Amino acid sequence: MPRFLKSAPTKSFTDTTQADVATRVGAIISDIRSNGDDAVRRYAEEFDRWTEPFRLDDARVAEIMATLDQQVIDDIVFVQEQVRRFAQAQRDSLVDIEVETLPGVHLGQKHVPVQAAGAYIPGGKYPLTASAHMTIITAKVAGVPRVVACTPPIRGEIPAATVAAMKLAGADEIYILGGVQAVTAMAVGTETIAPVNMIAGPGNAYVAEAKRQLFGEVGIDLFAGPTEILIVADDDADPFLTAVDLLSQAEHGPESPAVLITTSEALGRRVMEHIEQLLPGMPTRDYAGPAWRDWGQVIVVDDLDEAYALADDFAFEHVQIFTAEPRAALEKMHDYGALFLGENTCVSYGDKVIGTNHVLPTLGAARYTGGLWVGKYLRTVTYQEITDTASSATLGEVCGRAARVELFEGHARSGDVRSWRHGGTQHDWIAQTEGAGAGTPAR
Repeated sequence: MPRFLKSAPTKSFTDTTQADVATRVGAIISDIRSNGDDAVRRYAEEFDRWTEPFRLDDARVAEIMATLDQQVIDDIVFVQEQVRRFAQAQRDSLVDIEVETLPGVHLGQKHVPVQAAGAYIPGGKYPLTASAHMTIITAKVAGVPRVVACTPPIRGEIPAATVAAMKLAGADEIYILGGVQAVTAMAVGTETIAPVNMIAGPGNAYVAEAKRQLFGEVGIDLFAGPTEILIVADDDADPFLTAVDLLSQAEHGPESPAVLITTSEALGRRVMEHIEQLLPGMPTRDYAGPAWRDWGQVIVVDDLDEAYALADDFAFEHVQIFTAEPRAALEKMHDYGALFLGENTCVSYGDKVIGTNHVLPTLGAARYTGGLWVGKYLRTVTYQEITDTASSATLGEVCGRAARVELFEGHARSGDVRSWRHGGTQHDWIAQTEGAGAGTPAR
């Protein structure tokens, strides 16, 4: 049985449903539908103190990028190459197919990109450049011809590094625009922003609620809540490293859960001691401290099989494996957003530099979906063609019988007429209407 050295509630989607947030977001969406750019400008000024033009042209982007150190640009380029390389490998794994299931019956499948995607890159307190890599590059590798990218100003200023990341990632349109107003403008369109077909990217509770309310009118990557980290550790794990990594994700926000599941009580207690020592010196302790206090957990289990099963129950966004044989988790675990195997890797690598996508499911959504990837921007569509008349006749006969079992006479007649045209039975309904223009069978 699990033993809790530190316990906390477990978040779910129902916990994040706040009536006041939903009401406020709904009102903003309705206002922007009715009043377009005027409403967007009002909310941008109210929430972000932004009164300048939203769209950045190429000249303005170049000016902004010129303010950055070359090392910043070089690092962005390096990281984006890692993201692009992995995204391209994903795209290459998706192939179009065509098979012949009966003589002359050709069935095919194609992967077709959406024609326009919106990338939301959050800001607020921190410039989250990595979200630009994850949303824009992945869309471009998928073949999306138009990618619109929005990010808010930070304390009234343009986040230069984020703009550089958006441009270098391949965004076709760049807007300094945040929050519900950005998501809504991209989804429904305004006088100056043409609507997109899909929106991707993380954000706060208001952004998440806007995506939820607009889903169906546009596609979205996934529903998301606060960042989550879970570490599975045995008695050989480094307690200091474990503590550092738990806090690395707790700093995302005061409601970000950080959980340790370990087979060693001694390790668990040592990790807790390190966290208490580390927190006072963290510049982001205003977020990390409440997150650990209110949502942190340390759980001791009897063996690793129990640890893996319990980790699956959590179905967390990020799961690090600090064990003697970390790759065993690939077989033992099923429900997670992303696995990080061994102490040489960490969630922060996934967030910032390694190349896999960091837009991942939270709040238990890992039980039914993975994270953002090239395939999210693709629609898998099918086509069919029959070039053999005998096969069309055979399918027509079966279609007629199958449809009448379901009392769908119109469907049945579509099959009947094709069967008859190719030498099959002339049903009574055909004979009765032949003189009125039913035509003659093609024998």
